[in-house]
Amino acid sequence: MCTLFILGASQAVAGPPVRSSYLDAVQLAYDLIKDAAPNDLAPATAAANVLMSTDEKPHEIIADLVARPPLYADARTRLLALITALKQPATTADPELAKQRLHQVLSMSRYDALRRPPSPLDRFGQWLGDRISALLRFLLRSSPVGSVPLWVFYTIGGVVIAAAAFLVFRASRGRFSEAMAVLPSGPRPAADYFAEADRLAARGDRVGAIRALCAAVAATLAGERSWEGSSLTVREIFQRAPDFAGLRPLLMPFEAAIYGGRDVDQATYDRAAQVAARFRQQVQAAA
Repeated sequence: MCTLFILGASQAVAGPPVRSSYLDAVQLAYDLIKDAAPNDLAPATAAANVLMSTDEKPHEIIADLVARPPLYADARTRLLALITALKQPATTADPELAKQRLHQVLSMSRYDALRRPPSPLDRFGQWLGDRISALLRFLLRSSPVGSVPLWVFYTIGGVVIAAAAFLVFRASRGRFSEAMAVLPSGPRPAADYFAEADRLAARGDRVGAIRALCAAVAATLAGERSWEGSSLTVREIFQRAPDFAGLRPLLMPFEAAIYGGRDVDQATYDRAAQVAARFRQQVQAAA
C-alpha cells in the first residue's frame, strides 16, 4: 500500500492535485495508526509524514501525531471524520448560485478581518510560537524525557521568566528604596533639602544628593508637603514651573538614577545643581 501511495504522490507532482489522492493519504495515515500501541512513536511519525506531504495539511491531526506520547485516540477520531467528509462531500444543485451567495456573505463588513492580512505583531507572535514549538520538539526527540507532556516545559519556562522578572524588580526596587531612605520622612522646608544635598554631595553620594535637590525644588514650587504628602510625581510637580524645559537637566538624571538605577557623574550633578541654584536663591531671599 505504501508503494501505491508513493507512485500516486509522484504522479500528483506531474499534474494538478487530485482530490482522491488526498483521500488516499488520509486513509493511509489512518491505517498506519489504527492499531498502534499508545507509546509506539513509529506509526505516529509515519502518519504525520504522510499528512505533511499533502497540499491540504490537517494541522489538528498532525499536532496529535507529533505530540509525545501521540494522541492516537483523538487522531483516529479526526481521521475518520475527515475520511467520511471526503467520501461524502457537500453538493448543491446550482454550484454557481451557491458560489455567488457565498461571495455575498463574505463581502459583508463583519468578515473584513478574514481578508485583512495579519498584523506585524500577529506575524511575530506566530513566528515566536513556531520557534518555541520547534525547539520543544527537538528537545523531546533528542532527550530521554520524550514522554514528558509539553505543558510541563511551558510551565517551567513560565516559572523561569517570572523568577527573572522578580529578581529584576527586586534589584531596581532595592536601589529605589535605598534612595528613598536617604532623607527622613515628614514635611521639611526647601532649605533643609538644599543643605541635605550639600552634605550628600560632599560624601560622594550624588544619587541621594540629586534626589534632595529635586525635593528642594519641588518644595519651592508646591510647598513643604509636596514631596512626602503629594500623590504627584516629580515630573508633574516640575511641570508647574514657568520654565519646565529648563528643569530637564535636573529632572532627567533624577529619573535615570531613581527609576533606572543609573549612577550620576560629577558633570551631570554640577549641571543639576546649577539648575537648582536659582530656586536656592529664592529660598534664601525669602528667609
